[in-house]
Amino acid sequence: IRISDAIREYFDSADADEVVRGIEEMKCQDYHPEVVKRAISVSLDKGPRERELISRLLTCLHPYPLADQDLEAGFELLLDSLDDLCIDIPDAKSMIGSFLARAVVDEVLPPAFLSNRNNTHPGDGVVEKAVSLLSREHCTARLEKVWGPGDGRPVSELKAEMDQLLKEYLLSRELDEAASCIREMKASHFHHELVKRGVTIAMEEDGLDHTSNSSSLDAMAALFSFLVRNAIVSEFQVSKGISRLRKILPDLKLDVPAAPAMLDEFEEMAREGGCLPAKTTNC
Repeated sequence: IRISDAIREYFDSADADEVVRGIEEMKCQDYHPEVVKRAISVSLDKGPRERELISRLLTCLHPYPLADQDLEAGFELLLDSLDDLCIDIPDAKSMIGSFLARAVVDEVLPPAFLSNRNNTHPGDGVVEKAVSLLSREHCTARLEKVWGPGDGRPVSELKAEMDQLLKEYLLSRELDEAASCIREMKASHFHHELVKRGVTIAMEEDGLDHTSNSSSLDAMAALFSFLVRNAIVSEFQVSKGISRLRKILPDLKLDVPAAPAMLDEFEEMAREGGCLPAKTTNC
């Protein structure tokens, strides 16, 4: 009941970080799959806005506090409860198929989840719908809008805007200007991507040889400390961005061999700058 209430409040506030804090305060990891099931179930009899908010919420909850196995187990619970859901919501199968496909595009679920489910439940119409959606031409752009136009911008455009802003900041080092541009984006749910891209760009700017004088990395840490102090970006979004960077370190090392050391340095600077939760162990 508590998580259902939190989701309904989230529909009003659109504050994903508040949901993250609530789940952390529950301190019940065994309940994490149920969070996934409840969140999607509650949105099924709502409108496109609420379903879009839930898709965004799943990206905010993953990989922390909800790990890969929590998301997969949650979708399994959801799929296993389909018959009951369809009694009250006839379109439930179609909508859950869309949730599945969107989760794969958002990298919340691995594509292997669908094939594994097909193996254990052959002929599952919901999984087949998700596979069909993912097989379409330009499926990523289509699925980013699966619940409607949202804020009018595809994710690819938002990422390009972030890259331009971050590179301009490294040239100018103007904190106020960068903060103003980030605020105008109105994409608080996606600030973890800003962190991920910002640190990656800083690593590449500082070059292949890591030294203690990584000026771009220092500047990026200063930017996010400034953004957190001014309540533009949350600690949780910074933490999530670092978590995502940890997952792609093997790829980053191909271009920047010193990436692991540089990420450790950025995390330490971020913690000293007050833009990571105290004593976090999830980055």
